[in-house]
Amino acid sequence: MKINSYQEMNGFALDMLREIGSIGTGNAATALSNTLSAKIAMSLPEVKIMEYNPVIEFLGGPEKIVAAVLVHMTGEFSGIMLYLLDLDFVNIVFERLSLGKIEGFEDIDELRASAIAEVSNIIISSYANAVSQLSNISINLSVPAMTINMLGGIMSVPMIEYGYVTDKIMIVDGKFIYNGGEMTSNLIMLPDIKSLNFLLNKLGVFNG
Repeated sequence: MKINSYQEMNGFALDMLREIGSIGTGNAATALSNTLSAKIAMSLPEVKIMEYNPVIEFLGGPEKIVAAVLVHMTGEFSGIMLYLLDLDFVNIVFERLSLGKIEGFEDIDELRASAIAEVSNIIISSYANAVSQLSNISINLSVPAMTINMLGGIMSVPMIEYGYVTDKIMIVDGKFIYNGGEMTSNLIMLPDIKSLNFLLNKLGVFNG
């Protein structure tokens, strides 16, 4: 048995992806706490399968400015991970790393950009490790590429790379909590269909 598109995933498949999301978010919260020398908690993540345009609206609209870090996955599991960070998130990172808060993304310099890429890579790696941990799949991650742009422009990347395969996107909506407030960020995980089938088979979704 196999699926031909994201929307064909059944409830069990989505439950397994939520489990990956939970483990990944937990691992990421621990790694983030260590990196920032601060107590970072987490809320229970949701895994959503949505079309491109609704995802953009869900994240704040096409003109919203965010920081984005893109990583390509290769090996036994191919696709992309795109991590999106709001200004409140990056300012907490800058504050904890003694870099100073900024008024807007236009104020980001090379040092702050490097900090965003490093923190995002730690979080992305936490989710990739969760996939490997549950499925025993080997995943290689590319060097992270960071950009500041409007959501509409950023989301054109997965549309160009995978729009011919699927019009759906998998988004992990897991919140980190610092000093009682949410750190707004989202992870878009977009494996190709072959890799998704391989993962679901490894997780036992197609058994029985």
